[in-house]
Amino acid sequence: MSDRVPFKAWWGTPLVGLLGGYLASQVGWPLPWMVGSLLAIILVRCLTPWQLAEIPGGRKVGQWIIGIGIGLHFTPVVMEQVLSHFGLIFFGALITSLSAVVGVWLMRRTGEDRATAFFSSMPGGSGEMVNLGARNGAVLSRVAAGQSLRVLVVVLCVPAAFKYLLGDGVPVFHPGAVDWRWLAFLLPAGALAAWLWERLRQPNPWLFGPLLVSAAVSIGWDLHIGLPNGGSQIGQWLIGSGLGCHFNRQFFRRAPSFMGRTLIGTVLTMLIATLAALGLSALTHLDLRSLTLGMMPGGIAEMSLTAETLQLSVPLVTAMQVMRLLFVLFLAEPLFRYWNREPESV
Repeated sequence: MSDRVPFKAWWGTPLVGLLGGYLASQVGWPLPWMVGSLLAIILVRCLTPWQLAEIPGGRKVGQWIIGIGIGLHFTPVVMEQVLSHFGLIFFGALITSLSAVVGVWLMRRTGEDRATAFFSSMPGGSGEMVNLGARNGAVLSRVAAGQSLRVLVVVLCVPAAFKYLLGDGVPVFHPGAVDWRWLAFLLPAGALAAWLWERLRQPNPWLFGPLLVSAAVSIGWDLHIGLPNGGSQIGQWLIGSGLGCHFNRQFFRRAPSFMGRTLIGTVLTMLIATLAALGLSALTHLDLRSLTLGMMPGGIAEMSLTAETLQLSVPLVTAMQVMRLLFVLFLAEPLFRYWNREPESV
């Protein structure tokens, strides 16, 4: 199996991640257990010969825990509110998806081939974009690098910017006491759903499977429960530790001009999302923070966790992120093939 990694290669990863998360929590960093573990592992891999490997299955477990937690934010009342704003969610996700054209344009201006420019700039899951790029002749190392760098920039910048520039939101979710009977059902049911989703080769199975199960049960039985104290932090630590293992000194040295263009494209996409959120908030009077976070080109788990930490509308953010991912997954390849019908000009 691909997760088969020697123990000596990854035994230090959880320890370094824990240390980074603890230090970040002491400093008061937003999303400390994710961002702290992420930065600690990147620093060790870049500044020392110790190339920490990803914990086998660690990121999947983290997504499984976070998926259950995100789903518990959905209740019948909240779901009605989300559905009542379906048009806004659709429009916001469409803007985020289309804003990736900026990154594609930057890549093309500096000589990147169409497939590599397109699939490295699309705000979809890294694995899914690499697979689509492979089918369409992209340079896979660059697609993976572009996707990884985009997620890194969003995870490092967005939570900090929200916390220190915009402050905390108004609390919108008050979970009741932890109900271990429901959790004893939801955790294995979510794992089973993730396994089935993975067998069906669907995107992001270890987040989507548990999230769908948890949200369906929470809505159906009108639950008002949450994860136990420390549950979200464990999920953050595992996800952050996994993300950090994608980066090393060679990653940042490889094709610096490509990395620079990816960074500029990501920042421009984030600015477009912010401006669009300002407009939508003025029109609808919905919370600007939640709308902006929902339109950021980051991962669903990371952005939903940021919303949870800052006491924003997790269901609205999650719905916008999921809609954006669906747009990219279903439309990216047909749009690329339509664009690629004409030969490239030399």
